[in-house]
Amino acid sequence: MYTTEPIEVCDHDFSSLATGIAIPRGLYDMTDNVGYIQIGTSHDTSKFACDSIRYWWQTYGKQRYPLANSILLLCDGGGSNSSRYYIFKQDLQALVNELGIEIRIAHYPPYLSKYNPIEHRLFPHVTRACQGVILHSVQLLQDLIAKTTTRTGLKVFTTILDKPYQTGRKVAENFKSTMKIVFEQHLPQWNYTAKPELHLI
Repeated sequence: MYTTEPIEVCDHDFSSLATGIAIPRGLYDMTDNVGYIQIGTSHDTSKFACDSIRYWWQTYGKQRYPLANSILLLCDGGGSNSSRYYIFKQDLQALVNELGIEIRIAHYPPYLSKYNPIEHRLFPHVTRACQGVILHSVQLLQDLIAKTTTRTGLKVFTTILDKPYQTGRKVAENFKSTMKIVFEQHLPQWNYTAKPELHLI
């Protein structure tokens, strides 16, 4: 949006002046050069991270890859999908149990997230699409992200996940002893696979 008049804004975000928050969480398909961004309006939690994966798979992934029996996700090492916390692994286990497909996680070590393809193939272009705009609503942010493109053909699909997410959740006491998380021999702290639990009838 262009204007010939200056618009005064604060130089930092102040939650007391805001009507809400917007938390973008993205997935990037390296094969198709397509980004998928879910915008949360609550808190950046492991549950939100897994809901984003669920939404992508149910809306796009299983149609694009109908024969897939495994998903590989390259993730940063911190944040709501931190490699250190078992709450993400617990929510991930619940997700694969629901979807019936295994999910392999490969975390980038600390301070190396810049090598994650999503960091230079998706998010810089999203930032450019939102540059200089006063984000007065979540809908405006969604519209801007959806218009993100590049000369190499990047497309971005986005939606708003408008639901509350609880912070401060704890891992169930018996999770570590019952989980179906398989840690790889090579760098197991960063590489592991969540396998669906088989429920016999």
